[in-house]
Amino acid sequence: MRIFGIAGWSGSGKTTLIAGLLPELIGMGLRVSTLKHSSHTFDIDKPGKDSYVHRAAGAAEVLVSSVKRWALIHENLGEPEASLEDLIRMMTPVDLLLVEGFKAYPHAKIEVHRQANGKPLLYPDDPHIVAIASDVAMPETGIPRFGLDEAARIARFIISHCGLKAA
Repeated sequence: MRIFGIAGWSGSGKTTLIAGLLPELIGMGLRVSTLKHSSHTFDIDKPGKDSYVHRAAGAAEVLVSSVKRWALIHENLGEPEASLEDLIRMMTPVDLLLVEGFKAYPHAKIEVHRQANGKPLLYPDDPHIVAIASDVAMPETGIPRFGLDEAARIARFIISHCGLKAA
């Protein structure tokens, strides 16, 4: 399974870029999954739902299943946050795993940069950034640069960089 990251500061457009990349990559015949890091507490179930009641009552894990999908909710219960490697091992192998966030991990990634954030580039301090996607023209960096709206070009770059073949 090839792993490629989408990294950048909060509000830079990482999720929007992934939402544009997925149909492009899938349309090229690849099976693609995503793994997203959140720096916030989050819930995927809602108060009043049975899964929420199970979790609130103290279940260490709750697995919800239907004919369309299943989801496993795991409570860390005081244990440290799972590493990226641990999370990847839990996933079904696919052609390409897009990782959103986890910017400190040493996997190839494209940096998403939005000028309005007022944040500095992660590149060149992160040697694993292999390209930059931005809403403004970037100075010469020695790595490929893309516009945030160039999902098709970025998808082709990712396929090439990961040594994958489009159908």
